[in-house]
Amino acid sequence: SNPTLPTILFCPLRRAKARRNRDCSTAMARRYDSRTTTFSPEGRLYQVEYAMEAINLAGSTVGVLAQDGVVLAGEKKTTSKLLDMAKQHEKLFQIDDTTFCAVAGITSDANILINKLRLTAQQHVYTYGEPMPVEQLVTSICDMKQGYTQFGGLRPFGVSFLIAGFDKAHKFQLYHTDPSGNFSGWKAYAIGINNNTAQQIMRQDWKEDMKCQEALDLAAKVLQKTMDTANPNAEKLEFGICQRLESGQVKFRMLKESEINKLMADNAPKEGEDGAGESAAAASA
Repeated sequence: SNPTLPTILFCPLRRAKARRNRDCSTAMARRYDSRTTTFSPEGRLYQVEYAMEAINLAGSTVGVLAQDGVVLAGEKKTTSKLLDMAKQHEKLFQIDDTTFCAVAGITSDANILINKLRLTAQQHVYTYGEPMPVEQLVTSICDMKQGYTQFGGLRPFGVSFLIAGFDKAHKFQLYHTDPSGNFSGWKAYAIGINNNTAQQIMRQDWKEDMKCQEALDLAAKVLQKTMDTANPNAEKLEFGICQRLESGQVKFRMLKESEINKLMADNAPKEGEDGAGESAAAASA
């Protein structure tokens, strides 16, 4: 006659069943996660999923598309006053005069793919006498990435790219690629640590008629919120921009240290804003 009795008896049974299901799925993952060429019974490729998960631990990397250009920025994890930054880049790499990319993941894997991107771009120029369309370049590198998920004895490239560039057909463009070989076009996107927070900010603040300076400000604002440091500066960041000059020519360039420091200072949270309190607390800690 006690209505609570069945519930009391049922709760431990439900917990035990949930525990069995969880243990079963863990054992299933262990059985099928040693090769990229073996599907699990649920239709998943665990090694590819693990590679994609590794990207979420990389430094924050953002891309913002504007009317007259496209901006990429990234957080460097390796910082030292002894590093010669003229010879070493960790996040941003030029592909040709009007295309560049930002990297999140294993940099040594990225170097192989960047060399392939540069070679493919120059082969197209040599064959056709004109720059390679950005989407065609992205497709070529994604085909290579996908191949490394399909054949035995290989592992996926543990790297995601944000590729930004310009071509005559589609003007300024921004693409994201992941270790599975998928790619997608975006108006603003973020990869790496705290990417959900970054994308939420960009959804709120990105506008259709943005100019390059506004895009730089948005990228700086996003990095202020997503980086773990209280005072982000040029030692910890790389910024690059591909924009149309007053002459009509489209050019890529990296921002100088002085420009990055000014940009981050101008977009630092003001007193009373969200993030200002957090930064102050982090600094005092």
